[in-house]
Amino acid sequence: MLTSNFHKSLLENLSTAVILLDQQLKAVYINPSAEVLLEVSGKRTNGAFVRELFTEEPDSTATLKHSIAEGHSYTKREAEFCLHNGNKITVDYSASPVAGVFPPVLLIEIQPRDRLIRISREEELLANQETTRILIRGMAHEIKNPLGGIRGAAQLLERELKDLSLHEYTQIIIEESDRLRNLVDRMLGPNKAFKLEPTNIHEVLERVYNLINVEAKDRVRLVRDYDPSIPEFLGDKEQLIQAFLNISRNAMQALTQQTDRKEPGNIIFKTRPLRQFTIGHTRHRLVLRVDIIDDGPGISESLIQNIFYPMVSGRAEGTGLGLSITQGIIGQHQGLVECISEPGKTNFIIFIPLENKLELE
Repeated sequence: MLTSNFHKSLLENLSTAVILLDQQLKAVYINPSAEVLLEVSGKRTNGAFVRELFTEEPDSTATLKHSIAEGHSYTKREAEFCLHNGNKITVDYSASPVAGVFPPVLLIEIQPRDRLIRISREEELLANQETTRILIRGMAHEIKNPLGGIRGAAQLLERELKDLSLHEYTQIIIEESDRLRNLVDRMLGPNKAFKLEPTNIHEVLERVYNLINVEAKDRVRLVRDYDPSIPEFLGDKEQLIQAFLNISRNAMQALTQQTDRKEPGNIIFKTRPLRQFTIGHTRHRLVLRVDIIDDGPGISESLIQNIFYPMVSGRAEGTGLGLSITQGIIGQHQGLVECISEPGKTNFIIFIPLENKLELE
């Protein structure tokens, strides 16, 4: 026979967050999954009003009261909860009055959506990256082959021209062919074979830190926030330096070009390990997270969705290749680069699995 203790044990082992509210919308029960999701302890939730656990915009208190008074259930998708500590989470939740109980109580079942939304966004980013890479390879092949012919024909023509003043024109053809070939090579990214070796991420970041420190010349404050417990991993140190330098240099240029800034801007280098973390559709036991954060003007919404594509840049003098190359290098380490930006804070987040299983091209 099922006992009340058995039912309580079932609730406490559910992965779904469950809250039981009375008529005043005070919590009379909250299961461990809800405590984790809402970042509260059991003692704090005892008799707490629902607004002390989370608030929702627009305010859903009236809807919850109407549901319990009228006995109507409802479900809401991708609602944003603001927690007691200011953190925000995206959830699906349903509210259901419990039948046959007096005084009436309301059962709230909550499913977190942030992780699913993030995985979906990362899968889309990886798919777009792969599509772009295939497109660039195809385009590079179609451009470089005729370029070789044009350059060779210009050289032959130059040998036949007796009038030396006409060599200026053939040289223009040769130089422009070389410039276009170099541009295509840069779009393809590094063409050197990866040199795998045990890599300490802090050695990589220290090299970037020193280079930016010299280039910035006291116009930018650099802050380190490292977690020394992060283990070494197999990586190409030089390529990783290039990847992190591209991001850091963009941040430095954004800060130093702010004409209305009175104080030097800040760039923060932050490292943290993540356990049981998913990149795209693959779950990893241990992942390195690096945040490169600046307090510059931010990236416009119209640009941020495309910043990892080649030839996309927010600066007139920018080539638009740095972030594309960075994404390619991190991708070859089975990682991913994301960007979150708003005025006053731009955060490039780099994820790299700390596992010695690299499938390099």
